[in-house]
Amino acid sequence: MSSRESILAAVKANQPDSTALPDLSLFGTTEQGSLQKFAEVLGAIGGKIFHVSSYDEIAQTISLQYGDGVKIVSPLKEFKELRTENLDDLTSIHDLHDVDVAILKAHFGVAENGAVWITENEMVHRVLPFVTQHLAIVIDAKAIVPTMHQAYDKISNAVYGFGAFIAGPSKTADIEQSLVIGAHGPRSMAVFVLNDNPYSAEAIK
Repeated sequence: MSSRESILAAVKANQPDSTALPDLSLFGTTEQGSLQKFAEVLGAIGGKIFHVSSYDEIAQTISLQYGDGVKIVSPLKEFKELRTENLDDLTSIHDLHDVDVAILKAHFGVAENGAVWITENEMVHRVLPFVTQHLAIVIDAKAIVPTMHQAYDKISNAVYGFGAFIAGPSKTADIEQSLVIGAHGPRSMAVFVLNDNPYSAEAIK
């Protein structure tokens, strides 16, 4: 018997006893996630939250936050007048290297960790939310789930390609446990919560 066969035989002979899967029913809930909790956690991890009632209010806030002369991109038609580049005109993803602000719409947020769920349909280019200097996310006030358990239930049967949970700006504390914001991605992340949104993010189908 070879060494490989001997090792595999030993592993096969020493399998642990089967155990029942844990009962996850205690995580089940039909309650909407707490917007207050979402805001608190997002703030704690370096993000900012703005409560707005229209897309015009978002555009005004972004203009005040980032000023003039910045490269703004967004696939959302509501920001046609605000954006300085049309994503449809890009010939290469390398053209995104100097994006200052990207404005995207998320499907929903998660109260327990301040994350938002967004797929490549909203990103247009997968790299966009990670290469931009500042990330602005639009989300409906009613689109908040309590925990990641409900989040995964929500997307479990969905059809999508690439998707990501994004929580706050990029950050690292690898060096001397000192937190650095914007180390390898967006330097800031702002979430605009639409409290009366006719274009609310629909559930993924």
